[in-house]
Amino acid sequence: MNTYLVLKWIHILSSVALVGVGFGSAYYMFFVNRTKNVAAIAEVSRLVVRADYWFTTPAVIIQPLSGFAMVSMSGYSWTETWLVGTYVLFVLMGACWLPVVWLQIRMAKMAKTALLEKSEMPQQYWRYARIWTRLGLIAFPLTIVIFGLMVLKPSV
Repeated sequence: MNTYLVLKWIHILSSVALVGVGFGSAYYMFFVNRTKNVAAIAEVSRLVVRADYWFTTPAVIIQPLSGFAMVSMSGYSWTETWLVGTYVLFVLMGACWLPVVWLQIRMAKMAKTALLEKSEMPQQYWRYARIWTRLGLIAFPLTIVIFGLMVLKPSV
């Protein structure tokens, strides 16, 4: 097996982890928040933060490294329209994802505190949840467009 195909396989697997874990985490976090169940929110938010550390963060690092390596090996110009679009969208996605990670960590801490103190979730938690949702609504469509660019490689 050649190096390019190994990199491509790693790139595809990490993209699946990035999008799959991200979407799964968002799904569970979004819907557990609707329950207002402090214990459930505390557990899901703890696991969402863990999933980001274990799966999403490595995938975010692997994606550009494997992508840049493949571009170097493939002979594509770094300024191909589909590549430039991918760079821009990946940076925009990251600009949404970094605050989401920060929010998730804070939300998990608030949920744990509310659980331990047997209190309701603080209003700050719900403000963070609204921002978290809005950022996700921006970031996830970007991933779909990036997939399209990677597969279709449009010239215009």
